[in-house]
Amino acid sequence: MSVGSAFDERALELNVRRQWREWSGVFSSSAYAPHIDIEYNALRNAAALIDVSPLFKYHLSGPDADRLVDRVITREAGRVRPGRVIYTPWCDSQGRVIDDGTVMRRDDGSWFWTAAEGQLRWLRLNARGLDVEIDDRTDALAALALQGPLSRAVLESAAQTELSDLRYFGRRPLTIAGSDIDVSRTGYTGDLGYELWIERDDALAVWDALMETGTAYAIRPAGILALDVVRVEAGLIMAGVDYTSVHHALTWEQSYSPYELGLGGLVKLEKDVPFVGQAALRREQEAGGPPRRLVGLDLDWDDLLRLFAKHGLSPALSANAWRDEIPIYDFGEQVGRATSGSWSLVLKKNLALGTVAAASAEVGTELEMEWSVEGERGRIGAEVVALPFFDPPRKRE
Repeated sequence: MSVGSAFDERALELNVRRQWREWSGVFSSSAYAPHIDIEYNALRNAAALIDVSPLFKYHLSGPDADRLVDRVITREAGRVRPGRVIYTPWCDSQGRVIDDGTVMRRDDGSWFWTAAEGQLRWLRLNARGLDVEIDDRTDALAALALQGPLSRAVLESAAQTELSDLRYFGRRPLTIAGSDIDVSRTGYTGDLGYELWIERDDALAVWDALMETGTAYAIRPAGILALDVVRVEAGLIMAGVDYTSVHHALTWEQSYSPYELGLGGLVKLEKDVPFVGQAALRREQEAGGPPRRLVGLDLDWDDLLRLFAKHGLSPALSANAWRDEIPIYDFGEQVGRATSGSWSLVLKKNLALGTVAAASAEVGTELEMEWSVEGERGRIGAEVVALPFFDPPRKRE
């Protein structure tokens, strides 16, 4: 059972809507402000603070820690220098994705691993015969995502240090409010941002210091609803929404290979150390690749207008991202399904992520997606476009 977030005390003070959702056994704020556009604008135009403590966190150390990491992930652990972070999926023996997350090599050579779902049993199973210690730090460490174009200014001010040397997917120690923390230049918003890994007893002091310093930069706390919109804009997949972990899949079709999720570039089939699922993924590629692909979809606004006009209505779209399985068609034949989408305030477009047949996945392909207005089903154009939808240079600068 989770002990709850270390930031619960602040969330109770700030969540005026009293709107929560369960995340890995923790009640997380869906939204703090009266409308999520306020938090969205902080994420895209200023800075926002998101409690991501429910992420699962593991510390791997010992003589064989490198071997365990290489045995599990699809990428090459040996190429990860101390102070660097990588994003990677990991698979079962059939090459089906279990989860995706970040893996960081610390300065002392140990590893810090994050995941959306619990991976302790999987890590222990694969650690058999290895001299490695796996420490579950999920409840002991609090985590904050400080995201947005002004996030660097907030962090520099709070830590009283210059951070231009902390590059994209880099890591370094910092001290804020007298507390020693780990900071990684990572996030789930597709924008400039950082993730802060904090000992539980120091969590509130760090939160307060960031909020106080961030007042000059229009910082706001942000909840899961705003985060869901920006991650769709960034073309970032979500476990349990855009794909099902093979540990939860009931059929083969419900499970996915990395190549089906747009993660093929993170699979190193020829790496020296074999990883779980490598042989199956090699066979998949030799057979021409999987029969379906993750795509980005730009939904036709004029078609949407016509569907609403048919009922004498002006178009109305929710500010929230949606998470539904919606049919996608190519020349009248269903070729896949959209899994999540949102209206993008910054791009002024209606966007969706979906999985379609490989033959319909090429950028520029004109598809159709089902859309209902007043309970009547219709269809709107859905053009396959490159991901991510939103990719500002400041994310990497």
